[in-house]
Order: sequence, then structure tokens, then C-alpha cells
Amino acid sequence: MMGSNFKLSAHQVCKSFGELEALKDIDIHVKAGEFISIVGPSGCGKTTFLRIVGGLESSSSGSITLNGHLVTQPGLDRGFVFQQDNLLPWRTILSNTEIGLEIAGKITPEQREKTLSLLELVGLKGFENYYPRQLSGGMRQRVNLARALAINPDLLLMDEPFSALDAQTREIMQTELLRIWNEGKKTVLFVTHQIDEAVLLSDKVLVFARRPGRLQEIVEINLPRPRTLSMKRQPEFMKIVDHIWSLIEFDVRASVLEDAA
Repeated sequence: MMGSNFKLSAHQVCKSFGELEALKDIDIHVKAGEFISIVGPSGCGKTTFLRIVGGLESSSSGSITLNGHLVTQPGLDRGFVFQQDNLLPWRTILSNTEIGLEIAGKITPEQREKTLSLLELVGLKGFENYYPRQLSGGMRQRVNLARALAINPDLLLMDEPFSALDAQTREIMQTELLRIWNEGKKTVLFVTHQIDEAVLLSDKVLVFARRPGRLQEIVEINLPRPRTLSMKRQPEFMKIVDHIWSLIEFDVRASVLEDAA
């Protein structure tokens, strides 16, 4: 199943840190343009898996292929959006957005126009010459997203990008991400603790079980697009959220009790 039909494939991926088995036999296959979320309790290896796909971490065994090529290190074919925006405070919003292009030696007048269009797409037109300290948390995360998109990656990796935002800003960013994704239909792998966020955004939700992280179930989200926040109040939506919660509730409780001990 690792042929050209799939944009991304993980085959029997395992990861151990010494005696700790973090991931066990992860098998997934993602088609081009799919929005895939990963949910699960703390310590189930969600971020570790994302870092392996990003080439920031190596697996102990198994393999990851992107466009049929083995992933062994980071590359411009993957854009990473982290929890924290990590913007450089001495650089303007425009120059922060262009960091990946600068490293790749790809800054041209044409590319600058594309980057400015991208800032407009994420709702930051007119803020090009501002500095990170002048922006709100939500706006900084928009810069973070624009920076990842600027390199035009084949795969966008997002590690709880909205977790540091307040609840209202987070909801707005979810709808903004849907709008941006709908414009370009990038293939996305999105890690979150919020089940309703995963259901709203995704075509499929991968439910990971607690340590060692294992793929418990792939939940297909057959809700119509485009989606709005009001969809969260619909019975069909809540039914899917309840189903995913039922899969991970025991593990989440165990995880919380372990942390409190």
C-alpha cells in the first residue's frame, strides 16, 4: 500500500526512548489533499509521530514515505507549525514569514509577491512591517502558519498550533484554518487534544491509544464541507465527538491520575 496512490505512508513505525516504548506499529496512509487529525491522551506519542514525519526525530524501526520517497531528515517538502510561534522578535512579520525561503536561497521579487499574497490570505495584509511584539497571540500564529506555507510544502504538519490561544481566538483560528485549507487543499497532519477541533477540521481522525502509542481507530468524518462553527451544535457532530471520547476516556483518566501521583 505504499505506492503512488498515497501522499504519505507510515509503515510499522515504532519509537522507543531507552526502555520507554513511545510508538508501536503505526500504519497510516494519507491521500493528497486530505486533512488528517491525530487525537489521544497525553503521552500517546502524537507529537513524537509528527516529529518523525517531519524528519526531526528518527523512528526506531519502520519507515515513512512522502511522495514515494523515504523520509530521513527535514526538508522543504514539509512545513511545520509548532505550538509556540517562535517568531524572531527583531524581524518584521514579512521577514519572519520569509525565513524558510531565505534559508533555501529562494527570495526573488516574484516570491516576495507570493509571500505578500499569503499574508493577505491569513488576514495580515497591512501588517508586513510590524514586529511580533505588536501582534496578538492569534495574529502571531497566523504568521507561523504563513511561514510554513511560504515554502509551498507538500505536507503541512501542525502540532497543537492553537493550544496557547484563548478559547474564543482558538475557535476563530479553526474557521480561518478551514478557509485557508480550502484555498489550497494542502495535505495536513494536525495534532490536537481537542476532539471537537479535530472533528470540525478533518476528513479523518486517527485515534491513538496510550503508551505505547498505537493506532486504535481511524474515524471517517463524513460531514459536509464547507464547515462552520455552528456545525459543532449539530447532533451528528456531537455523536462523532462522543464516539471518539469513548475510545480514549479510559486512557485519559489513567494519564491524569498518573500525572497527579
